[in-house]
Amino acid sequence: MEGLLNTFPNQTCFKPFIFYPKIVHKLPMLKLRTGFFTRKPEPGFVRRNCINLGRDSHAISSVSVDGGDEEKEKESSMDWELEFLGELDPLDVKPPKKKKKQIKSRLLEDTDGMDWCVRARKVALRSIEARGLSHKMEDLVAVKKKKKKKKKKLVNNVKIDRKLKEVEEDLGSDLEDDFELQDMENLDDIDDLKRKVSMMAGGMFEEKKEKAMEELVQRLSQFSGPSDRRKEINLNKAIIEAQTAEEVLEVTADTIMAVGKGLSPSPLSPFNIATALHRIAKNMEKVSMTETRRLAFARQREMSMLVGIAMTALPECSAQGISNISWALSKIGGDLLYLSEMDRVAEVAFTKVSEFNSQNVANVAGAFASMQHSASELFSELSKRASDIIHTFQEQELAQVLWAFASLHEPVDPLLESLDDVFKNSSQFKFCEDSSLDSNKDLDSDQSLRSPVLNFNRDQLGNIAWSYAVFGQMERNFFSHLWRTLSQFEEQRISEQYREDIMFASQVHLVNQCLKLEYSHLQLSLRSALEDKISHARKTKRFNTKTTSSFQKEVARLLVSTGLDWVLEYVVDGYTLDAVLVDKKVALEIDGPTHFSRNTGAPLGHTMLKRRYITAAGWKVYSLSNQEWDELQGSSEQLDYLREILKDHLGGSSSNIA
Repeated sequence: MEGLLNTFPNQTCFKPFIFYPKIVHKLPMLKLRTGFFTRKPEPGFVRRNCINLGRDSHAISSVSVDGGDEEKEKESSMDWELEFLGELDPLDVKPPKKKKKQIKSRLLEDTDGMDWCVRARKVALRSIEARGLSHKMEDLVAVKKKKKKKKKKLVNNVKIDRKLKEVEEDLGSDLEDDFELQDMENLDDIDDLKRKVSMMAGGMFEEKKEKAMEELVQRLSQFSGPSDRRKEINLNKAIIEAQTAEEVLEVTADTIMAVGKGLSPSPLSPFNIATALHRIAKNMEKVSMTETRRLAFARQREMSMLVGIAMTALPECSAQGISNISWALSKIGGDLLYLSEMDRVAEVAFTKVSEFNSQNVANVAGAFASMQHSASELFSELSKRASDIIHTFQEQELAQVLWAFASLHEPVDPLLESLDDVFKNSSQFKFCEDSSLDSNKDLDSDQSLRSPVLNFNRDQLGNIAWSYAVFGQMERNFFSHLWRTLSQFEEQRISEQYREDIMFASQVHLVNQCLKLEYSHLQLSLRSALEDKISHARKTKRFNTKTTSSFQKEVARLLVSTGLDWVLEYVVDGYTLDAVLVDKKVALEIDGPTHFSRNTGAPLGHTMLKRRYITAAGWKVYSLSNQEWDELQGSSEQLDYLREILKDHLGGSSSNIA
């Protein structure tokens, strides 16, 4: 009763009436839930005075009768709750046995064992469920089975959350651009987002997992705080001693969970994070893990958390740490994963290029190139930095940097000029079979700066020569010295049984073709015996299986509708053209995603070299990218687009096109 009265604070208090039997029993009675009421009072019926029931007071009523004395107040011993519900007869008018059974409403079915409080709560819960607010109630209600233990854990969690909030306030808004959840201002927005995600059938669990990971990353953003050197050393030792990628990830994940539960100070220093990623990639390389397994490994929850934390700690990493992280991401994710992460690496690395050594420059440039990820501003600074420290580059580092710039077709003029200035004599170029030899190990620093010597192996010579061909810089002195060194290579050392030999032969063949066609005046083409050996090796079918994509098949099918005599897979000096009109010398290149940068869509180095060579050979070349093709609606629009292209390349004569 007390609870019900509290529910209606502004309503008139219930006023049960108590009547004298000698007056009321002769009147027709109407039984109500709150008691009995006379249907029609007789004339002379005296109005009853009722006293409101207070919260803690008992009901006392006084009745006055004309010409009668006020009777003494009686103390009611009956249960007021049962009287309120109408289950007793307070006036004893009718015998209890003959009392009619009260008809229950549908809301009272199966509730004989419940009191009115339980029933009210049940009705309230039904109302909450009908309005779709159950998820908010679940967030507010926590079932406690063991009160003592739960209270302790609750206190600990409150302390942890308090510490994490203090750390996040110190960090400020440094991470606002990285994680979308920090942009949400209140819990209502988060609840709304959760409801929208829960309604989606596809990708629901993946989005929830990503958001949970981002929340954890935010809570772990405390690397700038105090550190425990002993803990950091022990963690670094455990990471290095782990023998497999799985073991490294397990050690790191355990530490992440401990920090998430309140371990402070965190041993997850930027150095240890970079080391963990580097060791994971190193162990993958050690066992030659397949691409499928690497991608599956990268999609694990623990690995995603580690990469997210690495992106958070990236600004605090050293130049070597940035180099290790970028190299590791390229080995783990290849050209399929870590798109936004590499943008983040480029942004941070750009601010620290001045701290890079030759190894850092080579690793960062090579990572972006292997992932086909363009970063023009970063590469411009890397070229300047490499030019400034050109004396410190080893042969492998130099080959990797030049290959990276050529692969992404990034300008590299400052570096090429420095190479011409430092390596002017042919005596500074040597060929060696052992790639582990270091040309400058036996020289003191002064002698190395005066006349450094480069001992290239076969693969390094091939990569650098191909890079100069992509740049179109084959007239430079450095290239001429390098190419003459390669000409001393014996053709007997090329085998058709190894992929490395075939790749080397393909690179040298393309460079030699460019020398013969575009730079014939230099007279640097290979002698006939070596040229024949290389040309024969690159044609082997062991590693040159060509596949036709569905995109190429679709375009080729529509080309037939143009009414022109198209020839598919036409070979010109080692290059295979997708579709050509031989008599018109018109070539149509159907270029898929592998021909373009994955983030900017710019053509890659090998694509630009092919277009330039085919154009120099007298062909009119047009490239049709899959991005352009996907924007066209239906076969009719695609066919019209092809006809418009061909009309332009055939001199604007529409009569030649059906």
